[in-house]
Amino acid sequence: MATQTLIYLFVGLSFALYIGIAIASRAGSTKEFYVAGGGVNPVVNGMATAADWMSAASFISMAGIIAFSGYDGSVYLMGWTGGYVLLALLLAPYLRKFGQYTVPDFIGTRYYSKAARVVAVICLIFISFTYIAGQMRGVGIVFSRFLDVPINLGVIIGMGIVFVYAVLGGMKGVTYTQVAQYCVLIFAYMVPAFFISFLVTGNPVPQLGLGSTVNDGSGLYVLQKLDLVLQDMGFGAYTDGSKSMIDVFCITAALMIGTAGLPHVIVRFFTVPKASDARNSAGWALVFIALLYTTAPAVGAFARLNFIDSVNNVEYAQAPEWFKNWESNDLIAWRDKNGDGKMQLGKGDAFQGAPEFAEKPGINGERIVANAAADDNINEVYVDRDIMVLANPEIANLPGWVIALVAAGGLAAALSTAAGLLLVISSSISHDLLKRTFRPQITEKGELRAARLAATAAIFVAGYLGIYPPGWVAQVVAFAFGLAAASLFPAIFMGIFSKRMNREGAIAGMVTGLSFTFLYIGWFKLWSPESNVEVNWLFGISPEGIGVIGMVLNFAVAIAVAKFTKAPPKEIGWLVDKIRVPRA
Repeated sequence: MATQTLIYLFVGLSFALYIGIAIASRAGSTKEFYVAGGGVNPVVNGMATAADWMSAASFISMAGIIAFSGYDGSVYLMGWTGGYVLLALLLAPYLRKFGQYTVPDFIGTRYYSKAARVVAVICLIFISFTYIAGQMRGVGIVFSRFLDVPINLGVIIGMGIVFVYAVLGGMKGVTYTQVAQYCVLIFAYMVPAFFISFLVTGNPVPQLGLGSTVNDGSGLYVLQKLDLVLQDMGFGAYTDGSKSMIDVFCITAALMIGTAGLPHVIVRFFTVPKASDARNSAGWALVFIALLYTTAPAVGAFARLNFIDSVNNVEYAQAPEWFKNWESNDLIAWRDKNGDGKMQLGKGDAFQGAPEFAEKPGINGERIVANAAADDNINEVYVDRDIMVLANPEIANLPGWVIALVAAGGLAAALSTAAGLLLVISSSISHDLLKRTFRPQITEKGELRAARLAATAAIFVAGYLGIYPPGWVAQVVAFAFGLAAASLFPAIFMGIFSKRMNREGAIAGMVTGLSFTFLYIGWFKLWSPESNVEVNWLFGISPEGIGVIGMVLNFAVAIAVAKFTKAPPKEIGWLVDKIRVPRA
């Protein structure tokens, strides 16, 4: 069976499964829409949490970043897994014991303030829409290559799929859909990793293959060969880092703390029966996540080796089919700088930013790019880092069914997280803004209708951000973690562990942390990207890591303001004690 037919079959069957589950699990009440009725088994919830967590950034983009960044890419592995330890120990059981539907619900009640609730909703919306931009971009990339449609049309198709099972099923439908999506995405990630590890090293276990010798008779280990090959091409060694120690620390910390403050992850722990189940869910989620995260370094290293072997110094006329496939989707480009008809890889940019393609082909049949970079480097190839995991099976000449499986897995990863984010956006609008703030008299039926309308509106905004994203998938997602670390995490943490923290302090801290972090990221990534170099960064901290400084400012401002304003009412102290009593 042709590869393209298999792709249509695998993707079609997976979509039918997701939509079928959503229809069968359709939410009939606000409790089912918001927290799946509150009775989800911890193991099932752990699997759904892992799917919610392992987004397009994890499945599609993380190994690509590791492939091209080497040692520097380890910050994503450390930050994104370490955050679950913080979440399990510091937040999840206490928030479940509190027994509400949303993160703004906790903040509004704990800080006895509608204003605090509204500020929390604003923080949540900033975080969620930043995060969802990466997911929708990932959906567009997968659709563009494997279903042979433009990226923007792929985003629109993804919007339609998410609409069906997120808006109809609510958290109840999404929970069980995400269990199915986890099974699809982890199988899709591990199978090609086993194949490629065996082809490169003779060891089918990728975690062990990364530390094995290469099957080329050289006797070199995988990382040794990568170091030598990259240094011969003018790059730094794969195992050396270029980031400063302070930036590595801040990015890792921002990702860890941001994980513990992400609203779409936290809300998953509201769906289990009791507080002890929330802690168990976090443990199971970490196990399920570790399957992919311990495999990603090997996938990245093998991808970089295979990419260099199949492209460098190869005549464009003899370029492998996968190269032409991705080139036709505007995600790979070649410019023949020296006129020899061969593709050369090297240090530097082949083009000024992402390539802007012209209509007519060049003299070698290549896509002509209008924004070629200066000829002061030898690199002739542009490759979008987000394609490496998706292209890996094609580069390694794996069977068509493996390629089809990866397509289904990439879509499962992106769609599962997009659905979770849409739900927290819709529930914060319908429950926290309408029911708890502006229209307390609204009926349950009206609230459910408002939640579905809010989810529908959020899908359109998410689609726009997917079409015009401010960076790579994993990069965009990293900014969401910085915003979460700087805004929601301190308010939640102090709400649980500090009886003295009051509404004035919490509000001032959230506004300060969010504003500083958003403006810093916006300046270097949106308004003045040409100034995004280390010499201009505050304390040498990149936009990806600035959330740590935003968090410190949040804590400092909140504590200072609380010190000089009225203490919380006595009943808030009793509430904090009740939350922290170590019982189920």
